[in-house]
Amino acid sequence: MADHEFEIIDTSFATSVKTSAQVEQLWTGARWTEGPAWFPALRSLVFSDIPNDRLMCWNETTGACGVLRGGLGHFTNGNTIDRQGRLISCEHGRRCVTRTEHDGRLTVLVDQFQGKRLNSPNDVVVKSDGTIWFTDPCYGIDSNYEGFKADREQDGDHVYCLDPKTGKTRIVASDFKRPNGLAFSPDETRLYIADTGASHYPTNERHIRVFDVKENGGLSGGEVFAQCSNGLFDGFRLDEQGRIWSSAADGVHCLNQDGALIGKILLPERVSNVCFGGARHNRLFITATTSLYAVLLPTTGAKTF
Repeated sequence: MADHEFEIIDTSFATSVKTSAQVEQLWTGARWTEGPAWFPALRSLVFSDIPNDRLMCWNETTGACGVLRGGLGHFTNGNTIDRQGRLISCEHGRRCVTRTEHDGRLTVLVDQFQGKRLNSPNDVVVKSDGTIWFTDPCYGIDSNYEGFKADREQDGDHVYCLDPKTGKTRIVASDFKRPNGLAFSPDETRLYIADTGASHYPTNERHIRVFDVKENGGLSGGEVFAQCSNGLFDGFRLDEQGRIWSSAADGVHCLNQDGALIGKILLPERVSNVCFGGARHNRLFITATTSLYAVLLPTTGAKTF
């Protein structure tokens, strides 16, 4: 389509996109879309419409989009799939992380830590060893817009790791204002985590931090990797080359391996999250305020399943 949908800041971005490609609006009608997760076997994308309390499903073969489930008080936010092809979701309403089994049953994996309720799990990734890593800011209990207004029981907004084999949950990072999107590097030696503290206090954090993943499953480091130049980094994913494709206020920002902004996919709505999908894993799906968008890239996303 038109070149104005892409902003090339560094020449390296020119080989990561096709400026003649169309940024397609696949569906619209939400209040705030989030949590895209691609299911290869079904050629379908699951995503959330949080304030409307519904989980949506868009089918690539038909172009149809409908409600997968809704009206249950779940207020689902982030989604991903595990190594067995099951949907893993963060629920604001029940303040938990759930798994949708192959037969459709919902299993609550974790809803408390040390006897106290979680805040409102936000975004989630699954490591190759099956462990589930999720962020737990207070967005879902701040008001009745994306969940149910409630008092915080935890002593902060933390990042957790759950081992579904043992059922044990541990804090892996505790010095965030509002931990949000997270993703592993392609080789899983690094973990990137966004902090959206500026959503409530303009002078607070609007960056992505990077941690080294230790052999025992712990994290070290945590320095700032990149600052958001327009709005906030929310959800993001990496491609096979280790570049980050992240949400921002004016579209999708692409960061190189050093954290430098090399280009943008410009959109008319504020972006919340992205994921790679499609037959060759080179279609970038974008959740943006009221709509679902997609663009085909000459770039392959890092495998997350």
